[in-house]
Amino acid sequence: MKNPFPNSDTNKRYYSYNYYLRRTYGKKCRRIPLDGGFTCPNRDGSKGVGGCAFCSAKGSGDFTASGTKSILEQYKEVSASISSKWDDNSLNIPYFQSYTGTYAPLSVLSEKYEEALKIPNIAELCIATRADCLEDDTVRYIGSIAEHTPVMLELGLQSVHDRTAELMNRGHTFEEFVDGYNKVRTLAPNVRLCVHLIFGLPGENRDMMLESVRKVAQLKPDAVKLHLLHVIKDTRLAEMYVLGEFETMSLDSYAQTVVSALELLPPDTVICRVTGDGAPDELIAPDWSRKKFVVMNTIDKLMVKLDTWQGKRYNIE
Repeated sequence: MKNPFPNSDTNKRYYSYNYYLRRTYGKKCRRIPLDGGFTCPNRDGSKGVGGCAFCSAKGSGDFTASGTKSILEQYKEVSASISSKWDDNSLNIPYFQSYTGTYAPLSVLSEKYEEALKIPNIAELCIATRADCLEDDTVRYIGSIAEHTPVMLELGLQSVHDRTAELMNRGHTFEEFVDGYNKVRTLAPNVRLCVHLIFGLPGENRDMMLESVRKVAQLKPDAVKLHLLHVIKDTRLAEMYVLGEFETMSLDSYAQTVVSALELLPPDTVICRVTGDGAPDELIAPDWSRKKFVVMNTIDKLMVKLDTWQGKRYNIE
C-alpha cells in the first residue's frame, strides 16, 4: 500500500526524527547523551524529595557517562562507545539528558552549554528539562544560543492530568507546564520545543492518555516524544508494581494507543520517539519492551493495516 503521508521517504507514516534530521542537515546525526551534574526540584527538597516515581537513579540519563567528568570527556567516551554504529561524516547532537538540564544558576549552565558547543561537527544542541525550571534569564540565554546554533528544548510533561502528576511526584501542574512552555515561545521564539508524554501511567486509561495528546496538539509543539512507561529497579514505581497497584500495558494496547496519538498530532510535528529504552539490567517490566524494533514495526504495520497516518484526525476531534 502506497504511503500517503508526505513527511516521509520510508514506510513510516509519521514525521520521524530521522527524516527531519536528514532533511534539515543533509546527513545522519547522532545524539551524544550528557550528564551536566544537575539535579531536580523534586529531588533536592525545593518541591519534594525522591524524584519522579518512574525516574531512575541517574535521572533518566542511564546511557550517559559519569557526570563527574567534563562535558568534553563525556563526549569522547560516549563517541568511542558508539563509533562502530556511525560513520565519520555523521553530525553530533550534544544532549543534556540527565535530571533537569536548566536547574542551576545561569553561570553554571552557560559554562556547561558552552563546553558542549565546542564538540566538533554540531548539528544542534538539545536540553531536557522541566517547564517549571525556566528562569527568564536562562530562557533568554538559550534563545541567544539558538541565534547561531539550532536548539531543541525538551520539556517533560508526561500527562496533562494533575492527579497523575501528584501520584508520580512530578511537583508541578499542567497549568505550570503551559506557563513555562509559553514563556519559551515568547522569550526565545527561535528555540524548538519538544514535549514528552508517557503512556501507561498508573490510574490512566486510554481515554486519559489521548486527552493528554489532544491538549499537547493544541500547543502545536515542534516535536513530541512518546514513551512507554518502564518499571525500573529501585524506584517508587517498582514498589507500586510489586504491590500490584497497577499493571503495565501490553504491546498491542500500547501500539494502538500510539497510532491513535499520531492521528491526533499535527502532521508537521516531528515525532522524536514512539517508544523508549530501559537499561536492560534495570528493567523490571514490561519485558516485551526490550525488543525496540519489534515495537516500532508493530506500530508501522498497524498504521498500514488501518490505512492511517499522522494528523489524520488532527483538528477533527
